[in-house]
Amino acid sequence: MKGRTSRLTIKSFHVTHVTLGKKTSLASGSLTIDETLFGQFLPEFVEKAEIKIIQPHEHNVYVNSIMDFVPVATKVLGKLGSGITHTLTGCYFMLTGCDTDGRQIGGFGTSEGILKDQVIFGKAGTPSKEDFIVHIDVLIDHQVPFDRKVAYQMYQICDQMIQDIRDLLKMKNGLEADERYDFEDPVFTGMPKVAIIKQVSGQGAMYDNLLFPNEPSGTIGGVSIIDMNNMPVMLTPNEYRDGALRALS
Repeated sequence: MKGRTSRLTIKSFHVTHVTLGKKTSLASGSLTIDETLFGQFLPEFVEKAEIKIIQPHEHNVYVNSIMDFVPVATKVLGKLGSGITHTLTGCYFMLTGCDTDGRQIGGFGTSEGILKDQVIFGKAGTPSKEDFIVHIDVLIDHQVPFDRKVAYQMYQICDQMIQDIRDLLKMKNGLEADERYDFEDPVFTGMPKVAIIKQVSGQGAMYDNLLFPNEPSGTIGGVSIIDMNNMPVMLTPNEYRDGALRALS
């Protein structure tokens, strides 16, 4: 017997043009990112940071070690795993970094090099070759010990830039979405209970995961599984779909 149901609706808005400017705007498939905000989010240990747009198919460029690819999505109604989420398609953020001595930011390995040689495009968690990539590159002071706090603050730089876009995406008319997907989490009574086990890393610095950030696939507000002593956590399929688990690796 089918019992209560949790429903998640994801509405996608496709962008066909991305540029940098003096004010963030999102209209008619065109995204402009306010590059003047960038300097407001930099902690003291950051020596230099740059933001630029990598055009589709123009991946023959050198990048420092890739820390993450991040989609742009925001909650419009409800909490993670239910209600309505708006997301952008055609655009990803990419965070890279190294220190002033040239040491790459990474855990047990790094991924610096020519972008097209370091990424398998079009997979779960990576942009397609047709997507715009907003590249944020962070150079940190080599005298600062690289630890969880430093790594988390680097991710926050990226997240705060994305939040400026999220705030506009929240206000988009859902009727104007290019695509809509509805997901239900039904609970069946009298049936076997099934759980899928996903093991994630929780060792520190670049090997960390956050649960339930303020925004889908966000950083701010998330709780580290390390701080939870790597205890098992139950997530519904819709919470997982909605970005309740953010991998910092």
